[in-house]
Amino acid sequence: MKVKILLSFCIVLSISALFAQTTYPKVVTFGAVVHPIATFTDDKPTYNFKDYYQIGFPTGVNVWKNSKIGYSLQFIPFIRTEKGVSKMTNFLFHPGVLVALGNGYTFAGRLAFESTGRFGFTPVFSKIVVRGKNSNFYIGTPLPVRLGNDKAISFSPSIETGFTF
Repeated sequence: MKVKILLSFCIVLSISALFAQTTYPKVVTFGAVVHPIATFTDDKPTYNFKDYYQIGFPTGVNVWKNSKIGYSLQFIPFIRTEKGVSKMTNFLFHPGVLVALGNGYTFAGRLAFESTGRFGFTPVFSKIVVRGKNSNFYIGTPLPVRLGNDKAISFSPSIETGFTF
């Protein structure tokens, strides 16, 4: 069931990319890969790439009201590989506000609601590094803060790379 939903969502994103707009409101879709670097809590920090590897696949839709401000709806399934076993460990619903900062820089202020029961917010700073005719390549730095579910507050700086269509 989850695979069918994710596949349907990807098809919708692909179709919407065919109808690129130059007027506002402007709809832009995106797909990316996010790598958490470390997680800091009350306890000692844990590092991705050390005892486990976790990766996320952000996909979503940005609706720009004008050239300065917009709304974004993002979904991220996370996969974790540890001791030879890989599985989806978390699904993140990630709505937010977009602010264009100029020169290809964008700030996204996102709320976070995780299937693990945690919630919080994620400031994201991104930069378009390659502009194409029908797509752009960007690099971003999500800075997620999570709380709830009887766990300590955590902070997990990450690196994201992706394409907008």
